[in-house]
Formats: sequence, structure tokens, C-alpha cells
Amino acid sequence: MIKLFSILVVSALFIAPISVVHANPPMPAFYADVMKMKPEGKLGQVIKQEKIDTSIKGAQAWRIAYISSDVAGRRTISTGVIMAPVGPAPKEGRPILAWAHGTTGSAQNCGPSQIIDPTRALNQYFLMDGNSWTDFGIPNGQEFINQGYVVVATDYQGLGGGGKHQYAVAQTNGRDAINSARAASSMKEVGAGKKTVIYGWSQGGGATIAAASLPEYQSQKGTAADDLQYLGFVALAPDDVAVMLPNIPKDEAAAKKLMNGFTQANVPNIFLFAHYVMGLWGTQAAFPDLKLTDMLTTEGANVVEKLAMNKCVHVLADSFNYAYGDNYKSLLKPEPSNTLAWLKAFVDGSVKPVKPVAPVIIYWGTKDTAVPPIMHELYQKQMCAKGANVARIQLPGEQTHFATPGVSAPMYLEWVKDRIAGKPLANACPKS
Repeated sequence: MIKLFSILVVSALFIAPISVVHANPPMPAFYADVMKMKPEGKLGQVIKQEKIDTSIKGAQAWRIAYISSDVAGRRTISTGVIMAPVGPAPKEGRPILAWAHGTTGSAQNCGPSQIIDPTRALNQYFLMDGNSWTDFGIPNGQEFINQGYVVVATDYQGLGGGGKHQYAVAQTNGRDAINSARAASSMKEVGAGKKTVIYGWSQGGGATIAAASLPEYQSQKGTAADDLQYLGFVALAPDDVAVMLPNIPKDEAAAKKLMNGFTQANVPNIFLFAHYVMGLWGTQAAFPDLKLTDMLTTEGANVVEKLAMNKCVHVLADSFNYAYGDNYKSLLKPEPSNTLAWLKAFVDGSVKPVKPVAPVIIYWGTKDTAVPPIMHELYQKQMCAKGANVARIQLPGEQTHFATPGVSAPMYLEWVKDRIAGKPLANACPKS
């Protein structure tokens, strides 16, 4: 259990207005202006927009900033991009596809909407044809535009809109996806209607299944666009911390033992260590009663704070490697404290054990070591027991975590089209 939980968090861990935190990286003017704004308004309300160029044929696009809220109900500002077909929309409005991206980092300048041509096809750092220092772009964007959909892609809060990014706190990230759809539905320029599908990968896969299990949040009234019709959720290699911890330890001693095992399993190399501490930083942002010094030395907490506020994930790992080399584990506190509260926070920020409001389809590869398939297998069993319709599709061949978006892209196009059309769907839950 410790090993599975630790691997999971490596990949994706990780009502007053939330305070705005300013990072040091210089920001493009659009985001610098947004970071000076207060997170006030209706959920999904677009508070700033800017027309941008797009390489997607037949489309028009905007950068947007909109009101969202986090797992604790605090108002936030999220940024992102939205694109729609050129020309008049049908009377009922265009369907909405809301994209939730994978890990990019935790600093303000890590939002994918800040990259040149942010609406292009997905560009991945690790793949041979990737040509950027980060992952950005939108899977199937051209195909969805061709089919007459509006596509909106959140950056999540804290990645260009001020505040501290709650890295892979799935319930916060899921709310950002929900509110991005509200933002799209409220923008007269794009001609969006109410039919909505959310899709996401890795961190965004967790956000997608978290959003699926937030019926009360979805049905809130008085938002920028009420009564969206959620028709399906497409999750590519999604994480779910909570399903891996069905029984939180009841005492600090047991919690400390679990946390020690979790920590050591997460720090075998500098890259995993970087994800681990970024996850701690993001969880602490969501649950401010926690302290980084519960888990890290004073030096470690100071270094993590500085790097997490200023660097995206790959360069953050490089900075740890340059500064500490093989001694990076010296930043860990030999004996963590307040571990019961940390474990509870991991679960409270994860997917709620609530039946999804619409069918869910999961795509996964057999060589995914970042998000072990056992996690969404357990998620499927949990939700199917509640009467949900959750499918898991094993990708052909031996696909890694990073191959998942590209290989699955053509596979879920028809599934999405059928959900938009209202076609019946057989229950995909295992019969046994």
C-alpha cells in the first residue's frame, strides 16, 4: 500500500478571497494585469480576455482569466485559453470540451496558455517530436473545432492568475475545469451552449474524475453559466490518492510510519524528489495549517518555497540537481511531524467517493510507471459499486504515461461525439 500510494503521489500529487501571492518571474502583460486583480465575481465569470492568434484552421481564440474557487471554497482566479469555430453558432449553442492539462509546474509562469500558439496540438517535452521546455497545447483541438465544438483549456489557479498553485489537489483542479466550462458558456463571442465534456491527462486526469464527483458544485446557482449538462468525462491515466488510502491511520505513530515509507519511496532520484516536494508545496497551499517544516528541514522548506514559486517542473529538478547533487535528501526532515494531518489533507484534496454525474472512460498503458494502473482499477471498482458507468480501455502495445495522450486521442473522438449526440451507452463496469 505504501509503495502504490507513493508512486501515485509522485506523478500527480501532488469564504474569504484567497490572498494573492506574486512570484518573481516576469510575466506577460495579460497575466501581470490579472495578478493585480481581486478574485471577486461569479464562478466562471470572465474578468479579462484577449484575442490571440491560433494555428487551428477555422478557429478563433482568446486568452481568458475567470473566477474559480478551491477545495476550501476560497475564491481564486484561473487563466486559460478558449477557441471556437469561426461563423455563426447553431441555435442551441456549441458543445463545450474542457481540457485539463498534466503537470507543468507550480510557478506563475508555468501556465500552458502563456506559450506561443497555446491552442496548437499537444506538444510534449519528453517525446521526440516535442519542441518546448514544457507540455502545452490541446489534444484533438483541430478535430473538435471541425466538429463544431468550443474548446476551453484551463491553466488551473496559481499558474498565471496569482495565488499559490495547489499542484494536483484534484478537487481544486477539478473546480477549475468546471469553472472553465462555465466561462466558455458565458462568452457570447464563442456561441457555446450547455452540453459539456471534460477531458484531461495525468494531473488533469485526476482533475477530470474529481470534477465528475462534484454534483453539488456543478449544480450551484448564480454562476456565470448555470445548468451545464455534463455528458461524459475522459480521463487519460488519472490519479486518485484517496482510493489508495481507504483507511487513514488513527494515531500519529502509525501515520508517521506510513509517511516515512511514502517519503523514502518517493525520493530515489532527483526528478522524483522534485515532484514530491512540489506536491508538498501544493498541498500546503490548499491546507495552510500545514507547514513545510513538518516534512522538510528549515533549509529545505526555504529552498522549495523559492524554487516552487519561480520554476516549472523540469527546470526545478535541474536546479535541485545543480545545487545539491546526490545530497538532495539532506533537505528532508529526519523525523516528520504532524503526519496525520498531512495524510488527511492528501485524501481531502483528492477525488470524493461520490458517484460520477455522467459516464467516465479511462485510457491507460501497460508501461505507465508514473500512475500505476491499479489506481484507476480501484477507482473503477469503487465507483461501479456506487452505480456509476466507468470504462477502462487498455491502449494497444506497451504504452507509457507520456505516450497515453497521443495514442488515445483518435480513440475517444467517437465516444465524445456519441455523448454529445445523446446516444445510449452500455454499462462498462466489470460484471464480476
